[in-house]
Amino acid sequence: MVNASTLLGVVLLARHGDRLEFFQDPLTYNPAQTFLTPLGSVQELQLGSFLRSQYLDPRSPTFLNGISYDVANITQLNVRADGGGEGAVILESVYGLLGGLFPPTTDNNITLANGTTIVSPFGGYQYIPVESVEQNLDISLNSFTSCPNFDNHISQFYSSGPFLAEAAIAAPFLQNLQPFLGNRSTNFTNMFNIFDYVNVQSIHNATFFNQLQAALPTANAQAYGFANFHEGGVFSDGSPSGIGNIAIRTIVPSIISSLQGFASGGPVKLMLNEISYKPFISFFNVTQAAASQPLLNGIVDYASAVAIELHTSRNATSEPTVYVRFKNGTTDPTFHDVQIFGQRSLPLSQFVSKLAPIAVNTTQQWCTACNQTSLRGCSVFQ
Repeated sequence: MVNASTLLGVVLLARHGDRLEFFQDPLTYNPAQTFLTPLGSVQELQLGSFLRSQYLDPRSPTFLNGISYDVANITQLNVRADGGGEGAVILESVYGLLGGLFPPTTDNNITLANGTTIVSPFGGYQYIPVESVEQNLDISLNSFTSCPNFDNHISQFYSSGPFLAEAAIAAPFLQNLQPFLGNRSTNFTNMFNIFDYVNVQSIHNATFFNQLQAALPTANAQAYGFANFHEGGVFSDGSPSGIGNIAIRTIVPSIISSLQGFASGGPVKLMLNEISYKPFISFFNVTQAAASQPLLNGIVDYASAVAIELHTSRNATSEPTVYVRFKNGTTDPTFHDVQIFGQRSLPLSQFVSKLAPIAVNTTQQWCTACNQTSLRGCSVFQ
């Protein structure tokens, strides 16, 4: 465990909370709208409360030095949320997380000239600005749709030997599962949507869950395992700079700039990206974390979080050091250390040198990487 006094800043990647069924075109990953549930809001509140215990509690060994931990100082925070993809699910989730991170407090008040003290509504609710990252204006948090080269990557994965072999293994299971799926395709290319339907129904539909458990007791675990293989292949690549990792490559610039800002003593102490599960897979792939910890090569649970922490070195003459920790949803009680590039930690300059070459820094670079010429602002570069 690192010393409390060493933490300069943290970049957080957080997944949204529980939602209703979500369909994605398995060939393009174009999404249909879905909705956050009350359970999802509670999960995000729980995640925010956990993060508060880690970073905003002066008694914590990872307390963020210099941060205003009771009443939020918005100049110390940078909060962004994917505004597309799953309707308003991700954007709504981040407000639940922030409610746990900075809960209402009567200290959030103002005294007027006449001596009256006014407390913010709802017992001191804290309104923290959130940047909604709209996919047609900003590619950074949702860079895998409308990307022809990524679509080609998906098609190549579906025709690969490992995919066809896994599809053959899954075929008997999917045949047995078919009576529970209505008219949904049981083609292995549709495996994410199959898993998502089974998972959502098992959470919210008692009749479905009981009937499925009676007929196929291991169905949920099997569907999850096959979906992990499926999504792990779609959102990773043999090369860190490969298009399969595009989901994280467009987030890398903000990770690097935030860490460098922490190191230089900038005002921001905490940077939060609220996202879908896809960038998690790509992040664990490009940092080689999944190579040493295979369980990371799959779909993280609702309200999961990756923390990329920057600490001052134990040696005062050395540069700051990057640590990565991961918590897999609300049933996972704590953060777990993650090895990156085969090591527990890396000096900031080495971390940057590993990731900077794969970064997609601008929309124009994304257009070139994706071979997109018209959509999402690419037409202006033609």
